[in-house]
Amino acid sequence: MDLVALFDSELFKLVILPLFIFCARICDVTLDTLRIIYVSRGMKILAAAIGFIEVLIWLMAITQILNNMTNVTYYFAYAGGFAMGNFIGIFIEEKMAIGTVVIRIITQKDATELLDYLKCDGYGVTHIDAQGAMGPVKLIFTIVKRKDIQKVLEHIRRFNPLAFFTIEDIRSVRKGVFPLMKPERAVKHSSTTP
Repeated sequence: MDLVALFDSELFKLVILPLFIFCARICDVTLDTLRIIYVSRGMKILAAAIGFIEVLIWLMAITQILNNMTNVTYYFAYAGGFAMGNFIGIFIEEKMAIGTVVIRIITQKDATELLDYLKCDGYGVTHIDAQGAMGPVKLIFTIVKRKDIQKVLEHIRRFNPLAFFTIEDIRSVRKGVFPLMKPERAVKHSSTTP
């Protein structure tokens, strides 16, 4: 089968081309999601490079749609690729865990154990006494790498399960106290864990 016959075949029009559009759309929307994340983190060169590739892929997909506007299968492939690309982009970004966040904890319970544990684990913490809607509270701030969020939340839930907390992305950080990942520290710390 020559190429012209393949391109004119029903298999190409109903399966191969929609699959190409679907996959191209997944790629360009995934890259778009990552590019937006890099822009928000101030990574200009990486965001620009990803944007270049993203637009090339998008142009290939949209060209196929415009050349074949009578086939509704292509519209579904395009829309499905867009939806799946968003899902995959967010999934990849979560796994990469790039960047830094501030975790703000508000608790009415005594926070001494939580503060000690976070400090012992190498996290920088700032805490102040404050007044909440229901009385005195302790307001705790800690800035952590995104990959450490779950670990810090486990500490919060363990020592202060009813604590209110918020997590916000930070564009940049200067200086600060962050845990050093040393194997001997983790072994020593795990043996003193209550």
